[in-house]
Amino acid sequence: MTLPGRALALLQATARATADPGAASWPDRLAQDLCDLDADWRESAEVCADAAWTARAAGHSVLGLLHPAQVTAAGPDPVTTRTFRHLYLSALRFDFRCPTLQALVEQLPNTALRSLDCYSRALYAFALLGQSRPAGLSVMDEVLTEAGEHAKTLHVLLHGLWLGQDLDQGAQRLLALSARPAFTPGTDPIVLLRRAGAPARAFGGTPT
Repeated sequence: MTLPGRALALLQATARATADPGAASWPDRLAQDLCDLDADWRESAEVCADAAWTARAAGHSVLGLLHPAQVTAAGPDPVTTRTFRHLYLSALRFDFRCPTLQALVEQLPNTALRSLDCYSRALYAFALLGQSRPAGLSVMDEVLTEAGEHAKTLHVLLHGLWLGQDLDQGAQRLLALSARPAFTPGTDPIVLLRRAGAPARAFGGTPT
């Protein structure tokens, strides 16, 4: 459980990152804030996903501020490396650029791949699932083992299942994932959207 003071610090870091999404320096500032907090992967995922979405919605995608090399190369410290990775891969997800996201992760050195944090692996699973690649289901199952009920991570996987129209048992998996405790009591509009076409898919119909 996140302590109240820590939760406030994370909210402040998010607010600073999203206050001026057109400023070229905000990803660096966010990385420093998360370093100062020694943020774990869950905290980084929460802040970076929201910051990447806000910047994109404002017309200043982080894809224009960071370089792919900042995702594939080791940064000055593990938290900064993870921050840039979460920001960039999240932005690719929001742009539905599944092949690019997959390729970028697969360019990582073997040591980085083996130690990839849970949220980054969820984003990789999204890229595979979104292309209806069966390997995405295996990666998803591995992620679920570690993610528990971390809602941001489950949303990434749910998004991939929603895109992957040709996945084996994809609709059934989507329905099962959307019923997890992290999404109760079933009022999340994004989850409801993902679920909407699943019954038709499950029975061979055409999703709307």
